Amino acid sequence: MSSSSNKLAIIGLGNTLRRDDGIGIHVLSLLQECLQNQDISFFNFGIASFGLVNYISDFKKVLLIDAIDADLEPASLRIFKLNEATYQIREKKLSSHEITLSDLLNLYKTLGIPSDVHIAGIQVKDISYGLEMTGELESAKTRIAEEIRKFVDSWKLN
Repeated sequence: MSSSSNKLAIIGLGNTLRRDDGIGIHVLSLLQECLQNQDISFFNFGIASFGLVNYISDFKKVLLIDAIDADLEPASLRIFKLNEATYQIREKKLSSHEITLSDLLNLYKTLGIPSDVHIAGIQVKDISYGLEMTGELESAKTRIAEEIRKFVDSWKLN
């Protein structure tokens, strides 16, 4: 196991060319500012989600931040364990990246990855092509980052 095995990794996912789909990347940047000087590694995976498996296995705890489409109010945040995600994932594709979160869940279970992996899913409104997020997500990104920071602070203690 690598030397990072006792650390926490926070991984942002998203496509900043598809409006709200980039919310995971924007929130990751905010978290890097407010959680600096802590034993946390930050990674921007963009849309390269397949490479996640290698990183997940190197850390004791991993938090994935990504846009989801789960029929919630725009900018709603749901944090859940990856191995308990089936009821959250339902039949819809939650992520627009190389593999879906349900694909990642199946791979996680198949490989028996021992990491404690959580997903911070943020409900999107519009993932059409464009550089600007919708007003709902733009105005909520600081609140979302703060909610995730509080989760990370309590999670690190366990």
